[in-house]
Amino acid sequence: MSLPKTLAEDVARNLVMVARLIDEDPEEAYAYSRIALRLASRVAAVREAAGFAAYATQRYAEALAEFRASRRMTGSVELWPVMADCERGLGRPERAMAMAGEPEVQKLDKAGQVEMRLVAAGARRDMGQIDAAIVTLQSPELASHSIQPWTPRLRYAYADALLEAGREDEAREWFGKALEADKDGSTDASDRLAELDGVEFVDALGDDEDETADAPEAATADAADRDERGDEPGRD
Repeated sequence: MSLPKTLAEDVARNLVMVARLIDEDPEEAYAYSRIALRLASRVAAVREAAGFAAYATQRYAEALAEFRASRRMTGSVELWPVMADCERGLGRPERAMAMAGEPEVQKLDKAGQVEMRLVAAGARRDMGQIDAAIVTLQSPELASHSIQPWTPRLRYAYADALLEAGREDEAREWFGKALEADKDGSTDASDRLAELDGVEFVDALGDDEDETADAPEAATADAADRDERGDEPGRD
């Protein structure tokens, strides 16, 4: 639906703030989304933005309601994976699995289908079905040498599932593959590899500061010890 110019501008400003803040300050983004929702609740883009802001703050029931509203308005299936993940967030992994088998999944683009596969694997893990989760992630997209936007997360999820299953050597291999594909640092694959290899990161600056802080105390203690013995600095 169309909005009066002034109202449309107000709504747009709030949606811009939602997009700008959702990663850095999700609670603030959520606050802006509520303003936009009060101004234009019949606009699908507003309902979608409100859904993602609620999702980012783990308000899964609210997010699911907003995503459903947006879907009713547009008829689009693109929100299907995140709706299924909301079901997981609400402690209903079996519903997420049911959604993974619905005809809507076949209407998703490749990115959406990979996302649905990730959600389904997560639901399997929620239900304690780790071997089934591993099988769910095994796909042509996982085996492909082509690097796509979803590649790092897909490889990372597979590595993490392997590790949970006790298959450490395979997990290390796939964390390495995830790191190779992760040019933007969207995962912590490098940290997970370091953990598997027993590497500990030391805060060198923090150690230096501690040593500096301890130095005056050590000097004072030495001086007090000399006073007790009647020594003077430099005396043999």
